[in-house]
Amino acid sequence: MPTDPVPSDWDVVVVGSGFGGSVSALRMAEKGYRVLVVEQGRHVSQEDLQAAGEDSKRLMRMPALGLKRGFFAQEIYRHISLVRGIAVGGGSVVWAAVLLEPKQAFYDDAAWKRLPSRDWRQELAPHYLTARRMLGLAENPRQSLQDDWLRETARQLGAEDSFGPVTQAIYFGSPDTENPDPFFAGEGPSRRGCIFCARCATGCAQGAKNTLDKNYLHLAQRRGARILAERRVQRITPSEGAQGGYSLVLEHPWDKQVAPLTITARKVIVAAGVVGTLELLLACRDRYAALPRLSPVLGRHVRTNSESILPVISRDPATDIGDGATISTHFFVGASHVTQNRFSPSHRVLRWQTGPLVSDAVPWRRALRTVWRFVAHPLDSTLSMRAGRQWSARTSLLTVMQTADNQLSFDYGRSAWRGFRWSLRSVIPAHETRAPSYLPEANRIAEVFARVSGGVPGNALLESVGNASMTAHVLGGCVMGGSAADGVIDERHEVFGYPGLYVVDASAIPANVGVNPSLTITAMAERAMALMPEMAVR
Repeated sequence: MPTDPVPSDWDVVVVGSGFGGSVSALRMAEKGYRVLVVEQGRHVSQEDLQAAGEDSKRLMRMPALGLKRGFFAQEIYRHISLVRGIAVGGGSVVWAAVLLEPKQAFYDDAAWKRLPSRDWRQELAPHYLTARRMLGLAENPRQSLQDDWLRETARQLGAEDSFGPVTQAIYFGSPDTENPDPFFAGEGPSRRGCIFCARCATGCAQGAKNTLDKNYLHLAQRRGARILAERRVQRITPSEGAQGGYSLVLEHPWDKQVAPLTITARKVIVAAGVVGTLELLLACRDRYAALPRLSPVLGRHVRTNSESILPVISRDPATDIGDGATISTHFFVGASHVTQNRFSPSHRVLRWQTGPLVSDAVPWRRALRTVWRFVAHPLDSTLSMRAGRQWSARTSLLTVMQTADNQLSFDYGRSAWRGFRWSLRSVIPAHETRAPSYLPEANRIAEVFARVSGGVPGNALLESVGNASMTAHVLGGCVMGGSAADGVIDERHEVFGYPGLYVVDASAIPANVGVNPSLTITAMAERAMALMPEMAVR
């Protein structure tokens, strides 16, 4: 990693190194631009990833609690709890590597009508092909006990025909030898194949997962792009003068002893993920007045995948379902997409967020019934669900996603939830269907899976007691539109009112994907970059 001083002027600054940022970095470097990627997380090593799979303190990122070096963050707001990765490579470091294309319902969503009329499925099709190739899509070849349980669950729900392996960004070659780059004609790093250790979501120390540092970021650096880690963009201000562009103030994400740094760029691509992008742009508009013309739509039309997260814990203390990738199989039933998830040992910290399965559409009543279950059935609600050193090896996590639309918003101000510091704050818009904290279909699926596996089904307490939606797939907030009245960016991803400022990440997606969204984020970023001009001759 370079240690020489960072130049103060750039053609392009990319804020964030996740799927949107990594694609942007490579493609802009290929077009001849001098590119700097600013990432608030750090470079993580193989040793870091190995330790994070065992030790929750090495995995979790919670600066307020002194956990400043981890790279898996959980953000809790009044109406939603979400998880994200904060590191060079963004969410890809802790992502389960699932690559799925959305079904037709995604393209039929009314949100696309805000954009110029076109067949968006056809528009994105070639970019999905590029994303699949770049991320190394492959079908998972391994199924074991947990997959057998999921197949039987699908059969009992009348959906066995839809059961099958997921397609993933994982290299399934030889695990015992260092194999020459299998993806980019020798330009990529050498690789070792998957050892099916179930640790995709705490980071792949084996190096088999096709994280962004092994494809887009790796190739971008070979083409001259620079990565500046452990720096967060505090604000963006239009530069004065005829040349235009922007000035960016960078700060250390938690160490106030590190002096701020100011840089300039002709173009800025914001790709910090939904939370990071909204925090930055809302602060620029509502706190610093640095970008006062940002659309009033900023922060609205935030969506989840209408999902529910449900643990099922085996009663047998000898159970070990750790043979496989974190996610390996899935099925569709009705409007629901169901995947299984395996846990790493360090995920055992999440058991304290686990409670009994309770079905009730009335939030306050569901919360009371959940508390009563702890009192009336302590064995199942406390001991069976949380006890034992092998909790992670006994616990299956079902993720149930739906294509049904939902909405919430974020604004920015001093938050009681954050000790009255400046922060994002979740808001439920009037006359909108909020992101769900309860899906009856998900509870029914968990009950069947528990019966099949001999386990105890549960809900996440943030859902059942807190009435908050839980998601790993938050979308929107800077959606595309026909004008600033109905969108933050245009169909080329350029921010209305601010030429040369772009948003290229999950916050730009205007509709519910209904499946794991990483492939769609990548494809939309590829399209956005294909529309960028080549760098003019200096």
